[in-house]
Amino acid sequence: MSSWVVELMPIPIREVMIGTAILDIAIGALLLVDSLVWLAALVGTAHLVIVLAVTGITDVTVRDIGIMAGMLALMIDSMLASPSMGGPQTFIDKIKAKS
Repeated sequence: MSSWVVELMPIPIREVMIGTAILDIAIGALLLVDSLVWLAALVGTAHLVIVLAVTGITDVTVRDIGIMAGMLALMIDSMLASPSMGGPQTFIDKIKAKS
């Protein structure tokens, strides 16, 4: 993390990293159980934009951009497949719709 970011944080870096880990686990859990996928992908995309802004160009920047693009695509796809847009309503309906 850049030194200018550390100076701006009102709480210690350890607590920031613990909060980031909890956020990552929550995003992963929502994606894993296929619940509120669009929201998890939206939060994940915003989180990765912040990560890219505060870390700068490093050797993992390309990986983060790829993950962010995947999250953005997942968010758009899940929003278009939502019941309000005429998409499947239940997990079983989603499976039936794919076959």
